[in-house]
Amino acid sequence: MHKTFPVGKLPLHILKRFLKKYTVFDKSVIIGPDIGLDAAVIEFGNRYLLAKTDPITFVSEDIGLYTININANDIAVMGGLPKWFLATILLPVGKADAKMTETIFSQLSNACKKHNISFCGGHTEITAGINRPIVIGQMLGEVKKDKLVTAKGAKVGDVIILTKGIAIEATSIIAREKEKELAKKFGMAFVNRCKNFIRYPGIGILKDSQIAAKFGRIHAMHDPTEGGISTGLHELAIASKAGIIVEKDKIPVFSECQKLCNYFGINPLGAIASGALLITVAEKRSKRVVSGLQKNNIEASIIGKIVEKKKGVKIRENGRLKSLKLFERDEITKIF
Repeated sequence: MHKTFPVGKLPLHILKRFLKKYTVFDKSVIIGPDIGLDAAVIEFGNRYLLAKTDPITFVSEDIGLYTININANDIAVMGGLPKWFLATILLPVGKADAKMTETIFSQLSNACKKHNISFCGGHTEITAGINRPIVIGQMLGEVKKDKLVTAKGAKVGDVIILTKGIAIEATSIIAREKEKELAKKFGMAFVNRCKNFIRYPGIGILKDSQIAAKFGRIHAMHDPTEGGISTGLHELAIASKAGIIVEKDKIPVFSECQKLCNYFGINPLGAIASGALLITVAEKRSKRVVSGLQKNNIEASIIGKIVEKKKGVKIRENGRLKSLKLFERDEITKIF
């Protein structure tokens, strides 16, 4: 019997093999699919068209807000501006009604309006085989050719900057999925604060990326999602063909996040991390970028460096270097 995959991302070595074997594109595709690359890049006159698709499967409450931000993030990390959005909305048989459908449409519309994104198409259906709504977003954006940034661009000697903190999305999802249990343990005020992490500090990184670009020549950006900051760093290393050393005590973890992770036995380094942005920049420019972000009310921390590939992907903890774990199964799946 063939071994089945756990919930989460496809194992990276298998995904890489399939991408190499089966993807097809013409010369107008400047950047196609690969590990750590957040969006496709396509010739578009005097600019590049950026194209991304991403589903929201962990949550149903506030699914519109999640969908727009998660898809917009992958355009933002390429140095681009998200502009056009299409949605495939799958609704569960026996549960879907006009109220559920309008709620999703309204959330998508409101989130698009906030970022001046056109909600311009898609598909909606009631389908068997699911027990909650699923929205699959497709975001299109554009970027000036000389402003394109990719995760391939990290250079040896670069400083790695992280905005906000880790496991922001995980904190909100855990609070939503385990609301009653957590309210009994920690109180409803704490649960509401965690649920609201999608808004504050927020799971969107469009502002983060735009401000960072104003204060320094950015070499690479990456949006850590499933598998957390740890897997995001591995993806950055793979894309850039480089090594990474990060300092565990420099990685910011919100107290609410740490409390939830301790309670459920979750490693926050491996929990879904939308809302954080990984940036690499030359060391001489790093303080300026960090200061620029902080002056615009976005927390930013220097957490490590890009090193030669042969040094691997490592984390320094209690003075000792060890391999940074690659979480191919997101830690948040432990609560389901």
